[in-house]
Amino acid sequence: MMLSRAKPAVGGTPPPGDRRRKKGKKVPQLEELLALRDFTGAIALLEFKRHVGEQEEDADLWIGYTAFHLGDYKRALEEYEALTKQPDCNPDVWVNLACTYFFLGMYMQAEQAALKGPKSRLQNRLLFHLAHKFSDEKKLMSSHQNLQDITEDQLSLASIHYMRSHYQEAIDIYKRILLDNREYLALNVYVALCYYKLDYYDVSQEVLAVYLQQVPDSTIALNLKACNHFRLYNGKAAEAELKNLTDSASSSFEFGKELIRHNLVVFRGGEGALQVLPPLVDVIPEARLNLVIYYLRQVKCNLFHFLFLWKIVM
Repeated sequence: MMLSRAKPAVGGTPPPGDRRRKKGKKVPQLEELLALRDFTGAIALLEFKRHVGEQEEDADLWIGYTAFHLGDYKRALEEYEALTKQPDCNPDVWVNLACTYFFLGMYMQAEQAALKGPKSRLQNRLLFHLAHKFSDEKKLMSSHQNLQDITEDQLSLASIHYMRSHYQEAIDIYKRILLDNREYLALNVYVALCYYKLDYYDVSQEVLAVYLQQVPDSTIALNLKACNHFRLYNGKAAEAELKNLTDSASSSFEFGKELIRHNLVVFRGGEGALQVLPPLVDVIPEARLNLVIYYLRQVKCNLFHFLFLWKIVM
């Protein structure tokens, strides 16, 4: 007896209904993907169109933009640098290039590129942060005076307060913005970070929970939750919170992976410190201090030894 098939094993022409459904599928437009913040989809679409010769308007600029928002700063740098070499380069590209240099830690190049662009609020915010990096109080105050009472400028001011350990001032700004913009859920993470720095770990957890209810797989939020558990309970409780993150951290989010590796060393009481911490000294600010703490725990050090070790890792 021969068995019949409802459809061919290989090849064959699909039924008319299937053809109609395939024809009805719509390729998403770049504007739609950007509105959804689907930067992976956006850059895939742009690269495909570049490959087949169907360039979007300002395609190179948009590829740089999407690569930047995906955290692929080296790729964004390549695109923006290529654009600056074109005779009809949009002058705003210089500020985009400067932002990319900034996130790559190339602060001198960032300042040089920013000053080549036209004056804008973005340029001022970038120069504000560069002045902080250079510890140039005169330039810092000059940029501060140019800040306006708009969300982006106030967020920039709050971040400088945070980096200068003015945590309560940063909290006040974040809460004021949240009152008018409840949809800015990520600000809850910033508030939670400030409370963590103020040693209010239980309050930090409460604020953080608001964000994690909506974004349960956030690397930064889950890492902060683990840090709170470390302070409130112990290293094992904190490590349990990071268990899923160690496997699920995105390959494009390298900083997230480095942060997790750093914190696992702390949660485990210094285990693996000499392998993990030295490469992170210029990446994560706390890595330098934690490396000194590790050395101090390994040997009985007096003040002279402490200063000597600090000078080495500095």
